[in-house]
Amino acid sequence: MTDANQTSNGTAPVRLYTTEPCSFCRQAKALLDSNGVKYEELNLARDPDGRAELVALTGQMTFPQVLVGERSIGGFRELVEANRDGSLEELLAP
Repeated sequence: MTDANQTSNGTAPVRLYTTEPCSFCRQAKALLDSNGVKYEELNLARDPDGRAELVALTGQMTFPQVLVGERSIGGFRELVEANRDGSLEELLAP
C-alpha cells in the first residue's frame, strides 16, 4: 500500500499544469520523460476555473507549473535548474 504522498513506485507525485500551445510545456514533458519521471498532466487550456485554482495554489499565472508532492517548484526554467543541481531527484525521493 502506498502513502497518499507517494506514487506506486515510491516517489513523490508530480503534477504538471499545462496549456496549449505551449513550447515550454512540451519541453517540460520531454525533460520529465527523459528522466523517467512519471507525472500527471493537467491541461488547463479550456479550464478558467482550473487556472484560478492554479494561481491560488502556486501564485503563478504562467505555464507550465510543476508541483512535486505539494511543493511548487515553478515553471520550465526552475525545472531545468532543479534537474541540473540534483534537487529534483531529492524532491522525488521517498
